[in-house]
Amino acid sequence: MSEHFLEVTNLQKHFPIFGGILSRPVAWVKAVDGVSFYLEQGETLGLVGESGCGKSTTGRTILRLLEPTGGSVRFKNKDLVELDRSQMRDMRRNMQMIFQDPYASLNPRMTVGNIIEEPLVIHGIGTKVDRRKKVVALLQEVGLREEHASRYPHEFSGGQRQRIGIARALAIEPELIVADEPVSALDVSIQAQVINLLQALQKRRGLTYLFVAHNLSVVEHISDRVAVMYLGKIVEIAPAKKLYAMPKHPYTRALLSAVPIPDPDVHPKRIILEGDVPSPIKAPPGCRFHPRCPVAQAEASRVQKCRSEDPPLVDIGEEQFVACHFIAEADHIFGESRTRQPGQS
Repeated sequence: MSEHFLEVTNLQKHFPIFGGILSRPVAWVKAVDGVSFYLEQGETLGLVGESGCGKSTTGRTILRLLEPTGGSVRFKNKDLVELDRSQMRDMRRNMQMIFQDPYASLNPRMTVGNIIEEPLVIHGIGTKVDRRKKVVALLQEVGLREEHASRYPHEFSGGQRQRIGIARALAIEPELIVADEPVSALDVSIQAQVINLLQALQKRRGLTYLFVAHNLSVVEHISDRVAVMYLGKIVEIAPAKKLYAMPKHPYTRALLSAVPIPDPDVHPKRIILEGDVPSPIKAPPGCRFHPRCPVAQAEASRVQKCRSEDPPLVDIGEEQFVACHFIAEADHIFGESRTRQPGQS
């Protein structure tokens, strides 16, 4: 039995590509291909990676907005993959999603009050009067006013629409929220306000977040731990301060080397990766990063090992897990010096 609040094991989501006269599957897009991690109650796990690495698909598959191809998702010791439609509907009272686009995720033909009330109606919670009172309370909790309930989504700014999306997610009082790049479509100043709101809500309500994003600075600010994805797999997981100060996987090092550091005395060496991200339709054998990895490409023997063996995600100490055959060699090539001091952003 799982001892964690949420435990994802070998999660897979493959999308078929149809072709031929009979429109049969001729190939598979392996968007998520063996992802494993856990979440403790009340913490925030940031999930980062390049566009197309599968991080948003991972979040949607966990909530079964997309049906998984394989693996298990245990939430409070219940395997969500094994639940039928009715059981999963009941379980969704405990888990909700905040979507990336705050306009596309809101029904333009419904008032804000009806949008926020809809989850309560679906789950049969409260009377109409009770639901209306709760809508007003939720609007105020996310920084909006009671009169906003009668307006439509197009009458609001992007930041306000995202606050509406957050209020809708909170309506049925979930314990787990998957936030799918909730601030990427917002201006920088508005991003900070929404992030601060999410943190305040987490503290007040005891929420657990899976925070999907590509903005590494935002993820560092909000996350307790960070998982790094590459081409459908997690390559490194560590506490946020540990990962940003001492990354171990070559891909994580390359990602963090591109983050600007507002300190004129710190000059991190930029790691430039050669080549393009391979297609998830035909991923490289072994370690998926090896065709672009400076450590693997440095010696023929390393290339051979990385091409033939997919490295497991192993614990290297202090809650840091890395999927790499040549961690020591990476330290030698890139140096063991910190990319930044803990807490520096």
